Amino acid sequence: MQRTPNFYSDLGLDRADRLRSDHDWLAARLAAPSSRFVPLWQTRSLFDPPPAPSPEAGGEPRAVLLEAAEAEALVARGGERIFLGLDDEERAYFALDVSALDSPDHEPALAGRGSFADLRSFGPLLPRGEGALLAYARAMVWWHDRHRFCGVCGARTESRQGGFQRTCSNPDCGALHFPRTDPAVIMLVHDGGERCVLGRQKVWAPGMHSTLAGFVEPGESLEAAVAREVEEEVGIAVEEVVYHSSQPWPFPSSLMLGFYARTRDRALRVHPTELESARWFDRDFLKASPEDESFKLPRRDSIARRLIVDWLEETA
Repeated sequence: MQRTPNFYSDLGLDRADRLRSDHDWLAARLAAPSSRFVPLWQTRSLFDPPPAPSPEAGGEPRAVLLEAAEAEALVARGGERIFLGLDDEERAYFALDVSALDSPDHEPALAGRGSFADLRSFGPLLPRGEGALLAYARAMVWWHDRHRFCGVCGARTESRQGGFQRTCSNPDCGALHFPRTDPAVIMLVHDGGERCVLGRQKVWAPGMHSTLAGFVEPGESLEAAVAREVEEEVGIAVEEVVYHSSQPWPFPSSLMLGFYARTRDRALRVHPTELESARWFDRDFLKASPEDESFKLPRRDSIARRLIVDWLEETA
């Protein structure tokens, strides 16, 4: 079944792996007036107008993209560029990490252009393709920032292949490092009828409940990870695991793999180090969720929310 892409999934760019090693082509795109640069400062994206504190407050934010001359001025101040891909008109897009700047608002190329803010707070307000572009750029910048040194010998690494490879600078090592993402399973556990399991962690916003989730461990299949995480968190066994969809979640570097999992167990045994609480919820209760501090569903841009909403819309 073909599903509508989740938030941050509908990128619409050709990643152009075939061109990343062409230095002349990359140099031309870096200077091209048509190219666009996605600025990030300490993992925050640039928005204009500055995002409102809530959707109800109005002022829908839009991503600010820079032109080549503006990007070049920021590179001279320590900015780093990473090739992202090409759109349907062959326009090139780059991430531009300006985290080295102490005060980006004081830079002529950025002054008056908007405010840097966390994508997680405003992603649902953006057009899907725009949100996906910002998420992609954020993931690449995060990876580069955490791979400045070789994990084999400890020497500094250097960016190559338009930013899709970092190479160890030690000639006796020369290890190659490539962008990676961490696979995590996220699952809505249900009884095959009208009830599902939701839990909450103490650090979440008041009232928020969500699906169960956890990282895939080495040597483990996705289905086995679903079963293990459910047992670890709420102490029940699942009998049927069905794939739903996936979502890149660069907060900081995950790929969320969504599933439905059916169980016949009723008694939950919540592991206190995993969750603050968990319980069964009826479909009708969730459909009437007050969405306040007494009870609320996960954030609108999350695959957790998508799993719940799609389950609620199924014919019982």
